[in-house]
Amino acid sequence: MDADDPAVAGLEVYIVGGAVRDALLGQPAGDRDWVVVGASPEIMAARGFTPVGGDFPVFLHPRTHEEYALARTERKSGRGYRGFVFHAGPDVTLEDDLRRRDLTVNAIARASDGALIDPLGGVADVRARVLRHTGPAFVEDPVRLLRLARFAARFHDFSIAPETLDLCRALVRGGEVDALVPERVWQEFAKGLMTGHPGRMLDVLAACGALERVAPGLAWDGEVRAGLHAAAERGLDLAQRYALLCRASGPGLQDALRAPSACRDLARLLPVVLQGLEGGAGGAEAWLGLLESCDAWRRPDRCRALLEAASCVRGDVDLSAWARRIEAARAIDAGAVARAAGGDPARIREDLRAARLAALAGVGAGC
Repeated sequence: MDADDPAVAGLEVYIVGGAVRDALLGQPAGDRDWVVVGASPEIMAARGFTPVGGDFPVFLHPRTHEEYALARTERKSGRGYRGFVFHAGPDVTLEDDLRRRDLTVNAIARASDGALIDPLGGVADVRARVLRHTGPAFVEDPVRLLRLARFAARFHDFSIAPETLDLCRALVRGGEVDALVPERVWQEFAKGLMTGHPGRMLDVLAACGALERVAPGLAWDGEVRAGLHAAAERGLDLAQRYALLCRASGPGLQDALRAPSACRDLARLLPVVLQGLEGGAGGAEAWLGLLESCDAWRRPDRCRALLEAASCVRGDVDLSAWARRIEAARAIDAGAVARAAGGDPARIREDLRAARLAALAGVGAGC
């Protein structure tokens, strides 16, 4: 932090959480989270900070726009992740704030002089590669289970402390996980799917008995896991990974997870494309059928994305060949075909299809 920054001069300010953890791991620093101890909303406002917090006091720095939160405690007051009462005041210590956090590796603070404040043994757990809960209150917030699963996917070489898994199972048995709303589940799922080992997130949720509660109807097995892992290795995007996750599941899963429309769109079409690839040896007719099924004429990028996802399931998808087919079929001038057909709709459809078939036949074979 800048010692000459007038906005924080004289305040007891610490960097906390992920930025400290990642620095210990030698990983690039992301966004920094700051905690201010011994201050009040009035003090922050007087220094030019802009309040943005809803349930608890969070402020944006007047120059850097980084988030600064007042140290706070929390007390369970109802079911679910919203069932908490927060207290933020000058009497709340840094240690109080760290103890309310989810995992010990996320409960480390760094002072302005670089000193680490680590009341819960987070540094040792970082070095030992262990994800461990900070205390028994872990079971009070079902989002912590989702975050644990997501961190397990991100830090795939970290083990999970057995007692932490036991608390996760207790959280599920107690029904707290049922209070999660689909939008909150999706936030954590989306982050976990974009890690290097997304399957581990699902494995952890399954091991706790939570997977069927937060994603009812999800078919999670070795084949789905392998496809998702291949997508991560190839750096595919979120919609492609989501489609691979859902490819063997029923349509009801979409309502449970509330994924964005782009993700749901690929999830709906991927099984269709995979089925079309089964008949890929049928030549131009089969190729045209597949391209028609995903509207390759108007949505070529989506078609290519679907084929990339399909290649994570089938090892015989020649993406270069499919790129040539898409371009050849799209090169047909539909307007010229329509004019030549005299505007007759039936003839236009027939002639356009024949032209596309001829173009595909000229491209050559390959799956």
